[in-house]
Amino acid sequence: MSPMQKIRALIVDDEPFAREGIRVLLRDDAEIEIVGECADGREAVAAIREFEPDLVFLDIQMPEVDGFAVIEEVGADEMPVVVFVTAYDQYALRAFDVAALDYLLKPFDDERFATAVARAKAQIRQGAVGELSSKLITLLEDQRGAVARHAPVPGSYLQRVMLKTGGRVVFLKTEEIDWIEAEGDYVRLHAGPNTHLLRDTMKRLEEQLDPAKFVRTHRSTIVNLDRIKELHPYFHGDYRIILKDGTELKLSRSRRQALEARLGWPL
Repeated sequence: MSPMQKIRALIVDDEPFAREGIRVLLRDDAEIEIVGECADGREAVAAIREFEPDLVFLDIQMPEVDGFAVIEEVGADEMPVVVFVTAYDQYALRAFDVAALDYLLKPFDDERFATAVARAKAQIRQGAVGELSSKLITLLEDQRGAVARHAPVPGSYLQRVMLKTGGRVVFLKTEEIDWIEAEGDYVRLHAGPNTHLLRDTMKRLEEQLDPAKFVRTHRSTIVNLDRIKELHPYFHGDYRIILKDGTELKLSRSRRQALEARLGWPL
């Protein structure tokens, strides 16, 4: 790339607040031109192919088509330089470290963002595309291995959830969650008297939670085992779950065996 050419950047994040934050941080950078923004993985795949950006700020945790799926679809050898933007910690971040790929852990400050952008610029100016492709392949292989094992490495389950509310970013420890319910394209986390909406799917959240502590009791419900007080027989093999705060939830027949295994006791 010619030193005079601007670096074409694409911003991919399902949260408008996060996209705006990156846009503001890039606003005064004379070397970078923002060519587009995408709110989900499907839009990102189409935009990467259409605009052929030099740099993409890629959110990992997006519903349906996440950041890893974007790379799979586009192809590691066709991807621009990537700065991953993620709320993940522990296992996923170790995977980025192993592949020597840069990432921004939400919430990040201006200094950390500037460091990531400087590294990305250096990669682009040096034309290190082949090296980047091999790193992305290493990352994808690591993620495929995790999926094949059907669970994160022991000790690496999700410990906290990042929530954006009122223009602020707050963190909720998973141990504080009483139960979770599906709500359209979101999940609602119940923690004591408070509830929080999170843009994610039940399936992916279930995979990230420690199965020794959380169990799927219905297609639209996940329960913290420590919050269960009583189980009452209901109709046609179903059960009613009574939580310590009095909340009543349904245990479907198809989920009954999984709960029995976690409790170590037949119902």
